[in-house]
Amino acid sequence: MTHKINFRSTNFLLALYRITIYIIPMYYRELIKGTLATIILKLLSEKDRMYGYQITREVEQITAGEIILKEGSLYPTLHRLEAEGLVSTEIEYIGRRVRKYYSLTAKGTESIKTRLKDFSRFLVNMDKILKLNPSMKWES
Repeated sequence: MTHKINFRSTNFLLALYRITIYIIPMYYRELIKGTLATIILKLLSEKDRMYGYQITREVEQITAGEIILKEGSLYPTLHRLEAEGLVSTEIEYIGRRVRKYYSLTAKGTESIKTRLKDFSRFLVNMDKILKLNPSMKWES
């Protein structure tokens, strides 16, 4: 008995999506999860405003595909940052589509400065503990 696989079917694409999520090791995802707000705030500090998909593409491009943000983690983080007053939103209509842009608030600008200082201190301490070699080439 042979089975034909419909590569365009929703079930196949969903299964493929689930598989790709697990290609990234769990500990790596946890590291990203712990720094996601800082990553978002830093990107917004470099641009006037960005929408969600633009943020994911920017991270993917900067990291050469090593870090891929998923909607399930990006949007809850953006909503939390908005609730904390660190980002503001602006809705723009493009044809029939609605695009929500995120921008840093004054509070967000101060927060990213503090977060970057804290993260820098964290990296220095991790280097002391782990004795990392920055020129080390990591294998994929």
